[in-house]
Amino acid sequence: MPPTPELLPGADRFHEPRRADCPWCGSRRLRTRLRTPDLQHRRPGTFAVDECRDCGHAFQNPRLTAEGFVFYHRDHYQGRLEDHADRLLATRAGRRRHRAAARAVLALTEPESWLDVGTGRAHFPRAARELFAYTSFDGLDSTLRVVWAQADGHVEEAHCGHLTAPDMQARLRARYDVVSMFRHLEHAPDPRAELRAALAVLRPGGHLLIDTADPRSAYGTLLGKWWVPHGQPRHLHLLPPANLRAELEAQGCEILRADRGAPHIPYDISAALALLLSRLLPRRALRATAPLVAAAAAVDHLLAPLLRRTPFSNGHRIIARKTR
Repeated sequence: MPPTPELLPGADRFHEPRRADCPWCGSRRLRTRLRTPDLQHRRPGTFAVDECRDCGHAFQNPRLTAEGFVFYHRDHYQGRLEDHADRLLATRAGRRRHRAAARAVLALTEPESWLDVGTGRAHFPRAARELFAYTSFDGLDSTLRVVWAQADGHVEEAHCGHLTAPDMQARLRARYDVVSMFRHLEHAPDPRAELRAALAVLRPGGHLLIDTADPRSAYGTLLGKWWVPHGQPRHLHLLPPANLRAELEAQGCEILRADRGAPHIPYDISAALALLLSRLLPRRALRATAPLVAAAAAVDHLLAPLLRRTPFSNGHRIIARKTR
């Protein structure tokens, strides 16, 4: 890739100073989990993911600055590129997983209003509508994809921006019976603030559905930088289930459901292979590798029923009720 004007002074200017403590618990007992370049878009720079030896929280360190975040995410913000996981969510298997998550909520409540945060092209609301015919689904996303989803009739209202922004909080406060976040907290600069913002837009007694990557997955250790949830430089945090549960309880929630099986997304092997091939081969040669990646995807799906019951499961889901 030819150098861009932004990179002439060097990629280091896009990083904040490296922190010496865990952003979750404050411990200084950190270890470097991995170092990696930008594997997907091949932009210059090296990124590190550290892990806290005390609480298990994994995080990008040093973190991108706000300017760096925009630079490295530019293609995603402009809607020209969607990652492997996003394409997978549009498949039949992706719709089945979303319907399963919706059924888990249906067993607890029948909401009038639902906000899906980080909705993208509204894959989840499209699937959930089949079970919640009388629920109004809105979407929130930092990109214009949510506006396109509204134009396609997949959400009633489209909110383009960040949930933690003061104007967004003022507009949406206490409007929703359910708020969902699917693989969204990984991208949040401050996951605690994101959780507070989600609870603020819930009505009293409302439900919060969180589906996120599990940093304890054995695939993370086996595949290292090729594991998609590591996702550098896009993913800033990976939260262990115990940390997320404790934080929700501290913010006044009752944990109703916790699941490490159903949230597993069968893409670990195929996505890692696709990333590896994209690094080894010129772009013009990648089309010829499609059958190989498709075969790996078939293996992912074949193994999924077994792996979701083992430490290889790559996700976890929590449903919590706001009690105050």
